[in-house]
Amino acid sequence: MELTPLRYFQAIAKHEHLTKAARVLGVTQPALSAMVKKLEAEVGTPLLHRSGRGVALTDPGRAFLAHAEEALRKADQAIQIAREMAGLQQGHIRVGAGATATGYLLPKVIGALRQDHPGLRFYIRESGSAAVAEAVASGELDLGIVTLPVHVADSRSVITRPLIDDNLRLILPPNHKLSGKKHFRWSDIAGEPVVAFEAGSAVRELIDAAASAAGVSLTVVMELRSIEAIRAMVAEGIGVGLVSRFALPPSEGLVCRDSELKRKLAIIKPAARRLSPAAQAFETMLLKTVRGG
Repeated sequence: MELTPLRYFQAIAKHEHLTKAARVLGVTQPALSAMVKKLEAEVGTPLLHRSGRGVALTDPGRAFLAHAEEALRKADQAIQIAREMAGLQQGHIRVGAGATATGYLLPKVIGALRQDHPGLRFYIRESGSAAVAEAVASGELDLGIVTLPVHVADSRSVITRPLIDDNLRLILPPNHKLSGKKHFRWSDIAGEPVVAFEAGSAVRELIDAAASAAGVSLTVVMELRSIEAIRAMVAEGIGVGLVSRFALPPSEGLVCRDSELKRKLAIIKPAARRLSPAAQAFETMLLKTVRGG
């Protein structure tokens, strides 16, 4: 970014003398005179009146100075903004994730990051893994948290980085026959009403596949996206539900004996685009916070 000629011309106009301006700028007077001649040649008209007592702006020189100073102000603002973003004084981070990550992983991450960098701003999109992956691939999102495996139209456009393992636990309505137990089998809830995640989501596909493998077809009476909504419906006795361990206290929820209801959560980010400093800091904090250091 070559702004030096404009800054030199601004100094000449301020001091109205080439020698004085050269002294302030820390350059020689011949070098400054040569710069002015080159600038006038590029503009195509004299910018200064020269006399024994100093210099004065011509009419084109005054017009040139006004636009030059505006250009310098805008350039200085652009440089300052870029430096602030690089220093994380400001910046925007666009993240996509499912219900579990949005509700139970991201709050601590964002809280920790904003303690160090309160000028950062966040846009969080709660959506299924497939939609998050496509948004990252297209550039709508900086990065996302998805359930593996995840597929995008162009697999080379994104890369995934393992984050943490999750498993699903069964939650029960009040006074359920399984209350007080730590484990369940699919046969224990065969025919019972189930409050489930919406069809097509990665979690729902995992649950349906595991139940089917055990020879059980779930009786889904309600489909929801929100974990808190599922928990509220279960608490009202509408049916049993399966939610992430991250949404429950350590002692709550039954583990499946028939099969391990485990899924792998991963960070997904663009392969060709470099993350902004703010997004890089977010990824670092995410790994640190979720993995416990």
